[in-house]
Amino acid sequence: MSKNAFIFDLDGVIVDTAKFHYLAWKQLANELGFDFTEEQNELLKGVSRVKSLDILLNIGGVSLDQDKKEQLMFEKNERYLAYVSDLDESEILPGIKDLIHFLKEKNIPIALGSASKNAIPILKSLALFDLFDAIVDGNDVSNAKPDPEVFLLAAKQLNVQPKNCFVVEDSLAGIQAANSVEMISIGIGEKENLPGADHLFHSTKDLTVSFVASILNK
Repeated sequence: MSKNAFIFDLDGVIVDTAKFHYLAWKQLANELGFDFTEEQNELLKGVSRVKSLDILLNIGGVSLDQDKKEQLMFEKNERYLAYVSDLDESEILPGIKDLIHFLKEKNIPIALGSASKNAIPILKSLALFDLFDAIVDGNDVSNAKPDPEVFLLAAKQLNVQPKNCFVVEDSLAGIQAANSVEMISIGIGEKENLPGADHLFHSTKDLTVSFVASILNK
């Protein structure tokens, strides 16, 4: 059997910090004079901080110079970090901890492939940091999903061919990134939001150890 590996997104797959991103962006939008809905927040899933701000400003019809944008991105991140500072193992999404431990027992390499620039402190708060063989986050890449750079770098660090990597993602951009380099995409979410996923589960608790064992044995 070819050497396999698993690459996990962070937000919405390992932990639901997306809600904290939403609260921080919403607060920023409100201060700029417009509202920002949870439905609109879907546009920001898997997207870099720079692009997220551009999408937000476009929604509000607000134009700002680069210095102001940098200031707002810093403020948004400080708010987000304040929200996530209290994270602990209880915030790990259902089934994920068991799945990661199963993969470790089977000596399957595990990587993180996330747009987040706060991935390392979050993983440490969740007591998962030491279980990952490679961590590639927003500090390591210049191209955001759906560009596959983050996943290709993770595969390279794990010394595994892209076609032998399983990617667990909750964003359309992430699914597209995985599919574009023939990685096997496992979507977490609704079918209409994640067209093209090779495998799809409504939530992380449905992504069972028995399913993962079955696809690894194929």
